[in-house]
Amino acid sequence: MSESCNHNCEGCSADCSSREKAPGIQKEALNPASSVKKVIGIVSGKGGVGKSMVTSLLAVTFQRRGKHAAILDADITGPSIPKAFGVKEKAMGTELGLLPAATKTGIDLMSINLLLEHDDDPVVWRGPIIAGTVKQFWSDVIWKDVDFMFVDMPPGTGDVPLTVFQSLPVDGIVIVTSPQELVSMIVGKAVNMAKMMNIPILGIVENMSYFECPDCGKRHPVFGESHVEEVAAQYGVKVLGRLPIDPALSKACDSGVVELFEGDWLDSAADQIEATV
Repeated sequence: MSESCNHNCEGCSADCSSREKAPGIQKEALNPASSVKKVIGIVSGKGGVGKSMVTSLLAVTFQRRGKHAAILDADITGPSIPKAFGVKEKAMGTELGLLPAATKTGIDLMSINLLLEHDDDPVVWRGPIIAGTVKQFWSDVIWKDVDFMFVDMPPGTGDVPLTVFQSLPVDGIVIVTSPQELVSMIVGKAVNMAKMMNIPILGIVENMSYFECPDCGKRHPVFGESHVEEVAAQYGVKVLGRLPIDPALSKACDSGVVELFEGDWLDSAADQIEATV
């Protein structure tokens, strides 16, 4: 125990002998009817980098490989996962717990939008209630035989990422970023939080990395030259993949048919995730 310890373990990342006894940082138990083998967090230091898109594409990629994938949408105030998959029906429940919605190819989803009366109803909640909802998505939902669960987190290093890292058995995280110069500082925040919480960093995915001309095939760095290799080396993490600016992919997400996307951009990322966790 540190000499500066104030005996309040909630939100503390120190690795001390009394830490495991603290009631505020116990891992949440799965629903007795659930089975989840691996949990992968998808994080970003800032918003607007395509974190939900990467989450969706990874889930689709693993589902195509014969793994049962699931998505826990932990972005409570800005949920977008159901729309990307075209899921509109509301979540149902039994005496055993909540039942996730299933996409066309069998990916299980749980999102706050599956519980709201209208998709555009705002979630005007304070942090503790949001954090409690995320825990309930883990403990109260019946996740059947899930091989890989992807947790789509809100940006930053606030309540929800802290709750997920402390309450769920996260096997590793993928950091999503973009090519701007600002990226080093933003990635650094996510990396340092993961290290503080002793969460393995699986690597970085760079979104909006380039635009490929449909006529000549030349790649154009619309947002500037990529620095992802330098940033990855700086923090000692791997580059898992780069996603282009692709109007067809954006349209697929907007139309709710992300499962129809064509592209192998995250195949190597899936290989490394499988090999690592």
